[in-house]
Amino acid sequence: QVQLVESGGGLVQAGGSLRLSCAASRSIFSIYAMGWYRQAPGKQRELVALITIGGSANYADSVKGRFTISRDNAKNTVYLQLNNLKPEDTAVYYCNANRPVGDIWGQGTQVTVSS
Repeated sequence: QVQLVESGGGLVQAGGSLRLSCAASRSIFSIYAMGWYRQAPGKQRELVALITIGGSANYADSVKGRFTISRDNAKNTVYLQLNNLKPEDTAVYYCNANRPVGDIWGQGTQVTVSS
């Protein structure tokens, strides 16, 4: 089974940047769309960004213009570049592989943005 491992989270001040990485255990980007989700305490998990099999990107309105999703097929890794971070971006960020038979999730990486 495919495994996903996130990294790159941390503590940053408002206006700062982070780059999150999601490493897959094997090549999957030609068959699965990949997404980044986030979940803040007491809130539902929400979709932040999605990259399709064809490489098109989609973003939640709250992050559009600030976040960028990309992938490196040779490294089996998908990235999320977070720029101009705001305190409301604080959450655990999860990598997701979208499969018709059921999604695969990473364990998450914490992003904390201070004022």
